Amino acid sequence: MSNENDLVLIVTIVKKGWGDKVVKASRKAGARGGTIIFGRGTGVHENKSLLGMLIEPEKEIVLTLTESTSADSIVEFISTDVGLDKPGCGLGFVVPLERVFGTAHILCDLHQQCDLHSPVADEEVSDRRDKT
Repeated sequence: MSNENDLVLIVTIVKKGWGDKVVKASRKAGARGGTIIFGRGTGVHENKSLLGMLIEPEKEIVLTLTESTSADSIVEFISTDVGLDKPGCGLGFVVPLERVFGTAHILCDLHQQCDLHSPVADEEVSDRRDKT
């Protein structure tokens, strides 16, 4: 992808209940974790009905933040373990990230300058909240 400190977001959309399989596959490939968000499908193949009522299948969207150098391996593990090469099993894509902020562990590991629970950091956050 790009240089070793570049981050990407791997987005995987799967059937409800499959999100944990995606996270397990990505961890096997070296990802540190993921975030599962619930959604519903509205694609042309998603509109099925039962007794005249439209059924909108529920989906799980898995967000995985990782270094660009690890993305290809993680995508391969997810595709293989979840079976994304089969119709109706989901899809995924990779989004390059221009800027990431916050104190996520991945950022701390990359820059090796975070103290996630330092009293100074907690005090600075508290001071900023008091000023607003």
